[in-house]
Amino acid sequence: QVQLVESGGGLVQPGGSLRLSCVASGFTFSSAGMSWYRQAPGKERELVASISSAGTLRNYPDSVKGRFTISRDNSKNTVYLQMNSLKPEDTAVYYCKAALIIGSYWGKGTLVTVSS
Repeated sequence: QVQLVESGGGLVQPGGSLRLSCVASGFTFSSAGMSWYRQAPGKERELVASISSAGTLRNYPDSVKGRFTISRDNSKNTVYLQMNSLKPEDTAVYYCKAALIIGSYWGKGTLVTVSS
């Protein structure tokens, strides 16, 4: 079955960096577009980065553009999110999503807390 397991979250000070990882299994990873979303308390889930199956196309909202970088290693079935210059408003649970022909699948998320 499809599984997505995120890791790398934690507590970081403002201005700091974190790298999230999402390991995928149960489908052909190299054929799937992958995305990272986040959901802060009391807010709707929002897209923070997406990457095409071959890794040639990336998309970011203005809120993270220039600070976050999505990448993937198809040999390791893993997608990454490098987050730099973190702000308190980046605090959220971060989720990995796989867009497959049969539907979309989500991981359980990893918590990122940006606080001094």
